[in-house]
Amino acid sequence: MATTTLLPREARRLEGKVAVITGGAGGIGESTARLFSKHGAKVIIADIRDDLGKSVCVDLGAETASFVHCDVSIESDFGKLDIMVNNAAISDPPKANILDNDKADFERVIGVNLTGVFLGTKHAARAMIPSRSGSIINVGSVSSSVGGVASHAYTSSKHAVVGLTRNVAAELGRYGIRVNCLSPYFILTPLTKEFFKIDENAGVRVYSNLDGVSLQEEDVAKAALYLGSDESKYVSGQNLAVDGGFTTINPAFGLFARA
Repeated sequence: MATTTLLPREARRLEGKVAVITGGAGGIGESTARLFSKHGAKVIIADIRDDLGKSVCVDLGAETASFVHCDVSIESDFGKLDIMVNNAAISDPPKANILDNDKADFERVIGVNLTGVFLGTKHAARAMIPSRSGSIINVGSVSSSVGGVASHAYTSSKHAVVGLTRNVAAELGRYGIRVNCLSPYFILTPLTKEFFKIDENAGVRVYSNLDGVSLQEEDVAKAALYLGSDESKYVSGQNLAVDGGFTTINPAFGLFARA
């Protein structure tokens, strides 16, 4: 039985729109799927995690959401489409020394994080061009803008996503299609806490530029909602950083460094 409650019709920002969300079975993708559904969109969750994806769809309701098994590194096509969220991503084992990095791991990350975005964008454009409208949202990272916060493969892939976003935006603007990137800071999930060997308090204290605030998956979903809605109808080719100013201001250095 569906548990998601639709907003009143006048408050729905995506009423009548169809959205595909890759990596929508969990994390940021799931939060985005739930928020889009709440705002009236028909959501297609594309993921390789079948059980999780189907569970989210059951929760949202069969009339609102559907699941397709999809490996984004493999070429596939879509039908009618208003919003494409290229969210699926992976990382590689954390190896700080480039001499220890494996070519196979590097290519696997590029295959999902960059080639997957390219293929999703290509086929979203195929579906959107006839209607001369649409919004493509590529999910980047703080690693899209700065170095030293993730692996070589992950950082390379996320930098490239921003370049691809800008280039495709230049092409597809003639068809009324907007293409933007959404780059969040890392979210304090059990996985990221283990990866960075920190607890919740340390994560907020050390990595956040906003005192006492940590980024939540719902915050990123709300930014995606803005980029997918008509409220951003003249926004294209942008990289929207949802990072508390992390990529703009180094909170540990300079005039405003904390004592």
